Amino acid sequence: MHRAVSWRLLLAALTAVLGAATIGGLRPDDPARDATLAAEPRWWRGNLHTHSFWSDGDDFPEMIVAWYKDHGYHFLGLSDHNVLSDGEKWIDAGPQAKAAVATALPKYRKRFGPWVEETAGQDGARVRLKPLGEFRSLFEEPGKFMLVQSEEITDKFEKLPVHLNATNLRDLIKPQGGGNVVEVMQNNVNAVIAERQRTGRPILVHLNHPNYGWAVTAEELAQVKGERFFEVFNGHPGVRNYGDETHASTERMWDMVLAARLTQADGEVLYGLATDDSHNYHEFGLKKVNPGRGWVMVRARHLTPESIITAMERGEFYASTGVRLSDVDIEGGRLCLAIDGEAGVTYRTEFIGTVVVNEADKRSDGPARPSVKPEDIGRVLAVSNDLTPEYNLTGRELYVRARVTSSKPHPNPYAEGDREMAWTQPIRPEPPK
Repeated sequence: MHRAVSWRLLLAALTAVLGAATIGGLRPDDPARDATLAAEPRWWRGNLHTHSFWSDGDDFPEMIVAWYKDHGYHFLGLSDHNVLSDGEKWIDAGPQAKAAVATALPKYRKRFGPWVEETAGQDGARVRLKPLGEFRSLFEEPGKFMLVQSEEITDKFEKLPVHLNATNLRDLIKPQGGGNVVEVMQNNVNAVIAERQRTGRPILVHLNHPNYGWAVTAEELAQVKGERFFEVFNGHPGVRNYGDETHASTERMWDMVLAARLTQADGEVLYGLATDDSHNYHEFGLKKVNPGRGWVMVRARHLTPESIITAMERGEFYASTGVRLSDVDIEGGRLCLAIDGEAGVTYRTEFIGTVVVNEADKRSDGPARPSVKPEDIGRVLAVSNDLTPEYNLTGRELYVRARVTSSKPHPNPYAEGDREMAWTQPIRPEPPK
C-alpha cells in the first residue's frame, strides 16, 4: 500500500515538472509507465555481434532488425567492421550490383515499400543505405525492443586477425594497432575505455572469436587489462570454437584465463558471451553465417543500454544457444539454477571450476596468492540431470561456472551434431572462515 502511494506521488511530481515529456518513451498518462518505473529485474534476450550491408553482411539493416525482432529478441547491436551505421551511403543496385544486393532488394521493397529510397541517375541505379538514427524508430518500443550502435573494431597483428566489439558507441573508434597480439588487444580496449570516459556513456568491449585464424591464445588474453568479456560461442562456422589437436577450445581458454587471472591479487574475472556474428540472411545451413545461433540473456531492471550493460558488468547474464534458464542465483553457499525445461528434452548440468590446492603460495616473495595445478584447471566438479541443479560451494574453488547441455539438436547448428546449450558466468565463492 505505501509503495503504491509513493509511486503515485512520484509520478504526479514528474508529470508536473515534465508536462508532456516522456520517460523511457512513455507519456505521463500511459498506464505502462507505472510498470516501467517500478520494474523488477527480468531476462532480456539480445545479440551483440551482427553485420549488414554497412560492411560485409548480405542484407539491409532494416531487414536484419526485423528478423531479430520477429524472432523474440529484445535488443540488438549492429556491429559492422570499422564503421558505424551513420552518414550518407548509397549502394549499387543496377545490373552490375553484387549478387547479395540483387537478392536482398526485392525482399526489402516488399517489406518496406515506399520507405525504400532508390535513384536511377547517371551513375546507374542505386539504393540508399539508411543510418541507424533514421530507421530505429521503425522498431524500437519501450520495454520490448531496442537497438544499440556498435562496431567491430577490426584490427590485426601481422596476419593474425584481432577483432573486438564495442557496444553502445557514440563515435567511431579506429583500429589502434600494436607491436604484438597483446598490444593490439590492449590498445583497442584502452581506446574503448577512453571513449567511455570521454562521453560518459556505458560502453561494453568484448573480444571476438579468439580462435579465428588462431589469432589469440589464452595466455595472451589473460594479460589484457580491462577486457572482461569474450565470445565463448560464436555462430560463424569458420571461427573454430572447438579448437583442434593443438589449440584449446574457446571454453578451455575461458578456464585457462580465469585460472591465470584469479590467482593474481588484482585479477579480473572474464565473462563469456554467445553471439551470432551473423552475415548471411537469405540461405540457412551449416556453412552459412546465420542469425539465431547464439545470444545472451541479461537479467536487468530496464531495457536500456545503461541497465543492460551495468547488469552484464555484474555478471547478471548467461550465454545460450537454446537452453533457457529461469533463474541463476547464489543461496546459502549454493550455486542454484532453474532450467526452463521442454517436454521430452533432457538436460545435463556440469559445474566447472578450478580448485585451489593450498591457501597460499609461499614459495615466492611478495603477497601470498592462491595456487592451482594445471590438471585442476576447468575440472568438472559435479554433474546433475535435474531441472533445478545445485552446487554446494566449499570456498576452496577459485571460481565455479555451469554448463547446461540439452538433448535437443540445435535447429541451425554452428557444427554438425550441436545440441542446445547454456553457460552461466563464473562466480567466486567466499573463502572458508
